[in-house]
Amino acid sequence: MTLKVAVVGSGPAGSSAAEVLAKAGIETYLFERKLDNAKPCGGAIPLCMVGEFDLPPEIIDRRVRKMKMISPSNIEVNIGSTLKDEEYIGMCRREVLDGFLRDRAAKLGANLINGTVYQLDIPNSDKEPYTIHYADHANGSVKGEMKTLKADVVIGADGANSRIAKAIDAGDYNYAIAFQERIRLPEAKMAYYEELAEMYVGDDVSPDFYAWVFPKYDHVAVGTGTMKINKAIIKNLQAGIRARAAKKLEGGEIIKVEAHPIPEHPRPRPIRGRVALVGDALGTVTKSSGEGIYFAAKSGRMCAEFIVERSHNGQKLPTEKDLKDFLKRWNKEYGATYLVLDILQRVFYRSDATREAFVEMCADKDVQQMTFDSYLYKTVVPANPLVQMKITAKTIGSLIRGNALAP
Repeated sequence: MTLKVAVVGSGPAGSSAAEVLAKAGIETYLFERKLDNAKPCGGAIPLCMVGEFDLPPEIIDRRVRKMKMISPSNIEVNIGSTLKDEEYIGMCRREVLDGFLRDRAAKLGANLINGTVYQLDIPNSDKEPYTIHYADHANGSVKGEMKTLKADVVIGADGANSRIAKAIDAGDYNYAIAFQERIRLPEAKMAYYEELAEMYVGDDVSPDFYAWVFPKYDHVAVGTGTMKINKAIIKNLQAGIRARAAKKLEGGEIIKVEAHPIPEHPRPRPIRGRVALVGDALGTVTKSSGEGIYFAAKSGRMCAEFIVERSHNGQKLPTEKDLKDFLKRWNKEYGATYLVLDILQRVFYRSDATREAFVEMCADKDVQQMTFDSYLYKTVVPANPLVQMKITAKTIGSLIRGNALAP
């Protein structure tokens, strides 16, 4: 047999999956509703992603080597002195990154379909194919032409509002909203953000997350995230970050306004039969940092690698167990990371007192070193016991001074 795989959604998760499948010679179909789509997103990627996913230099708008953490009382802590000369956080525009990954998958042999997937028919046996109903927009119309495609395996990489997730009854999850304005600044103001990103914490900018000013090619992304799904609240929080960063944003022109749901945890049933969810459809965004791009791409790649391996390069049907083994591997590799970041968010984002403690703690060089190493390289670098004891003591001390341990 020749395996046919449909990948629905061509963000970092879907395109990374399609690339692996196409490279292995598997017949791959990659669906994307809007080829010029740009998901509202801070756009930060870790250094390891540049190497792991062979990203060319032009994908990276800015190489951030300095960060400011700004507390509710506007105490600023500069972070970045521990970085080596060649180390940086990459800042990219999603339309550029996603377009590159999608085009690369297509060049390697994935069949790119500009189409909106509406329905997935589940077969009656574990040998029959799935049927995808979609509107093909190749003729340039918004409505498109209704078509069907049969596939042996389906990867749902279609985001927080995943239709594939609904089709397999994957279950719901809580989600946050990311709201962002792209603001073009006068040249003199933009120079300030040459290689600097800012993170603001406080009830005025987010009751359960943080707000950001991240530099891009010719503008800054100014946004906030929150689980308070209310337009009036989100509007007020965005006004809060605009007020806190007002002097630095003077003379700026809003060139785009964006909003999007961000999953808060994985779906309860992300695999059914020969259908698997990856990226935001699965729920791979981390707590505390809100990082999603790397983990989305990594989940898509890992899922596809399991399909290639278990299908013997497309010569046999993979099973539900094969796909569940992908999830087991994922949880084994990254479960601890998600747990730690979840705890950090619960501890440090629950009040302005805890946020003050968090920013104070970030001033410590050992904390900075450990944080950057774990972010840039996605490995939990074990500090020596004395350093770990120092960090623990500093954490408790910061919480006590900020009255943050009070219930």
